[in-house]
Amino acid sequence: MKKDILTLIELEPSDFDLLFARAAELKSRHKSGIMDHSLMGKSVGLIFNKPSTRTRISFEAAAIQLGGVPVFMSVGDTQMSRDEPVGDTARVLSKYLDAVAIRTFSQDFLEEFAAAAEIPVINALTDTHHPCQVLSDLFTVIEKKGSCAGVKIAWIGDGNNMAHSWINAAAVLGMDLSLACPPEYSPDRDILGRAVEKNSRIRLFTDPMDAARGADVINTDVWASMGQEDEQAARKSVFSSYQVNADLMSVAANDAIVMHCLPAHRGEEITADILDGPRSVVWDQSENKLHMHKAILDLLLGNFNT
Repeated sequence: MKKDILTLIELEPSDFDLLFARAAELKSRHKSGIMDHSLMGKSVGLIFNKPSTRTRISFEAAAIQLGGVPVFMSVGDTQMSRDEPVGDTARVLSKYLDAVAIRTFSQDFLEEFAAAAEIPVINALTDTHHPCQVLSDLFTVIEKKGSCAGVKIAWIGDGNNMAHSWINAAAVLGMDLSLACPPEYSPDRDILGRAVEKNSRIRLFTDPMDAARGADVINTDVWASMGQEDEQAARKSVFSSYQVNADLMSVAANDAIVMHCLPAHRGEEITADILDGPRSVVWDQSENKLHMHKAILDLLLGNFNT
């Protein structure tokens, strides 16, 4: 039976453990110059309807390094641009490919595709969720802190797709997660409510200092995501007090690390001295997308329970 990764709330704690362990193993082997070929003879479709640097290149490199072949396409390159039903495209691509990663706007589009597909479907970003990024970020936290257990995570800024995936991860793993968002840009109420029912240590604040106090990990993202460019000026005004800077870091744990999924706007959501400073792990975080994407492809196209 195929397994998809559409949101993190659908995974079990054992799935997270399996992905973290496999990513660590593959990263170690890669650093040692050992080549793996678990995707030999397999092809991975990448349907991207949004711009991408890290997610696209890391998925392409992941497939190639495991001996597979990535096949990149935008929706505009397919007959879906001429109103072919999503389900029909999914059924056809299932005959050609072994897995598909989709980066698009609508979560409904992704789920409709997955429902019709006979092959694993991976959410490479929608407006609602960004599960692969948070899997990579959690892998980075484990590398830097030794574990996710007992680690306090703070999310500062927009209640966006990244915030939703952090919320879902915290719900499944029982993590301590504090979010600080402007009231008008809070996370989706249903996503947050269902998560809090599973884990009462997920808390929402409006004051970023309250979320950052004592945190081991400070995490942020741009104030205006893709498709929100026309809101940039309005959002900049609302989010001006949600900047990750020296003042905010002063209330975090002394050994707190700073994360940003990139691209970053220095001087807006984060200051340059923090992003480029000694507490920042953003470059390790970015690199780990490659190793986590390799783990995802390796396990989805193999036996996820092995």
